[in-house]
Amino acid sequence: MDEPVPVTQSIESLYPDANIPAQQKRWQNLRAHFEEKYGKRPLFVARSPGRVNLIGEHLDYSLYEVLPMAISADVLVALALLGEEEDRKGSDEKAVITMLNTNSHKHRASECTIPREGIAEIDTTQHEWTSYFKAGFNGAVGLLRRGNANFSPRSMQILVDGNVPPGGGLSSSAAFVCASALAVLRAHGREPVMKKELVELAIVSEREVGVNSGGMDQSASVFSIKGDALRVSFSPQLDAAAIPFPKVEPPITFMIAQSFVTSDKQVTAPQCYNLRVVECTLAAEMMAKTLALQLQDDSAPLARSLRGLQHVYYGRGNSVDGTDLTTGNSSTTYKTQLETMLSMVSSILDKDDGYTREDIAMALSMSVSALEEKYMTKFPVNATRFMLGKRAQHVFSEALRVVAFRELLQDPTSPTRSDLLPRLGALMNETQESCREAYECSCPELDELCTVARDAGAYGSRLTGAGWGGCTVHLVPMDKVGYIRDALIQKYYRIREPDITEDKLQEAVIVSEPGQGSIM
Repeated sequence: MDEPVPVTQSIESLYPDANIPAQQKRWQNLRAHFEEKYGKRPLFVARSPGRVNLIGEHLDYSLYEVLPMAISADVLVALALLGEEEDRKGSDEKAVITMLNTNSHKHRASECTIPREGIAEIDTTQHEWTSYFKAGFNGAVGLLRRGNANFSPRSMQILVDGNVPPGGGLSSSAAFVCASALAVLRAHGREPVMKKELVELAIVSEREVGVNSGGMDQSASVFSIKGDALRVSFSPQLDAAAIPFPKVEPPITFMIAQSFVTSDKQVTAPQCYNLRVVECTLAAEMMAKTLALQLQDDSAPLARSLRGLQHVYYGRGNSVDGTDLTTGNSSTTYKTQLETMLSMVSSILDKDDGYTREDIAMALSMSVSALEEKYMTKFPVNATRFMLGKRAQHVFSEALRVVAFRELLQDPTSPTRSDLLPRLGALMNETQESCREAYECSCPELDELCTVARDAGAYGSRLTGAGWGGCTVHLVPMDKVGYIRDALIQKYYRIREPDITEDKLQEAVIVSEPGQGSIM
């Protein structure tokens, strides 16, 4: 997957055939709006899509593999540079970035001034749409300066258009950061832009906005290939591979249903997303302490992970059933390791009511203030008790479900198996149960959507994205798409909002095809 971001002159390859006319009009309106506001044509448009995660929820920051796919909803960033004479006339010392959004009623225009040798300032206490462009800008500038220490950015004019629902669990923030970084790199002469470098800088960049991002969202936004799922792995390094869907009858079909409960990761992070990152990190540290292991720094947000724990545990020569697993990397060996790690959780992290800061500090032989400084300062959290056992249980069991899901997709006999879709669906249902009970990242609305869809005939239903709101994803028989959609409308949407409009209903439930990743 370490290949250039594609450059195209046509959008036909980016969207499902039925969506092409509407997308052509959207792109034309973007260019016309740009010319109206800035009096010139954009140099180009950078595009990155949102994603839906099929299975592997809350695993990326523990460095376990995930299986997402890109969707057709995306973020577009149109950009022009000021001419050099005009740019320097403004200031030799500073670059000026003018940021406009096609949805100007919701996202007001903004301008920021950046020292030529500096980066954009991001106020993480304020939820501003421009923070995501600034995060992508800073990541791109950092990469360019690694190649040229004297690099200074040019003044820019941008116009953004996005149709990934914010706070909907489809990674609008990652799509925005990826598209922004891609635009800034290309504007400053980076040709080609390599997919892997774009993903790696976007993962770090999004953390500037105040979210302990793991890397799945950015990988899916950039690496995805139209028509395929994507296997993303994070250990020993970032890697991605396309996973084709088996050709079966009925075809594998996914529906996405919005709960219309908004859960913006930046806003809710201290008690939701960032807290889970801290809990998983502390679970790894506590298990390592009990097992007399020394964790090594890794690429996880807080530099320690449950995958790192697994690696160190087996790296010291432990075995299962007498089989040496130190260097083993077969699927069977990997599964055996995960099963063993899962079996140890209940005996090591045995406090069902959770751990206090004092409990954890004592176990790790450090003061509470040192604990907070190391794990809770960069990304603050709000919690009095930390449910370490339940979080580790989810991570190890979900990692096993990802392996099972991938094996089913890649099994050469899958196209002839009548039980393929029910088995895939059962794994998705297990994920939803784990997200609700062990990871506690679901909510009543997501649970209700899943129940309605299953009762109407979906093989499997689960939340997708961080949770606490957002969207659900459903594996459904192609011939029941209409029936399941009607059930969701009548038993969920119209009950909660009797006067819901047809336009909103069109947005609420969509059939999703695997989409194309970032493109210029």
